Amino acid sequence: QVQLVESGGGLVQPGGSLRLSCAASGSAFRINAMGWYRQAPGKQRELVADIIVGGSANYADPVKGRFTISRDNAKNTVYLQMSSLKPEDTAVYYCRVDTVYDAYWGQGTQVTVSS
Repeated sequence: QVQLVESGGGLVQPGGSLRLSCAASGSAFRINAMGWYRQAPGKQRELVADIIVGGSANYADPVKGRFTISRDNAKNTVYLQMSSLKPEDTAVYYCRVDTVYDAYWGQGTQVTVSS
């Protein structure tokens, strides 16, 4: 079983920045990938960005050039640096961790971009 603790959401004005963090603990199996998804009201959950161990990062087109995903392997923590935020980035952001056998989700953190 993997426990995920997210932090860093909040209210920000358009053009502002936020950094999300997700710390994973409890896994007896190697973590293969960590990533961020988001779900806006009335919409399906969608991939924002993910990063595979030993591989490169992958970004959804709407966030390319504005968001950066990174990982601290020693801390089993994944970060999402969000810049130039737009109102359409407003959503609940979920951390996801994939091991060899299963996928685990965080509880979600609200990001609201509004003036």
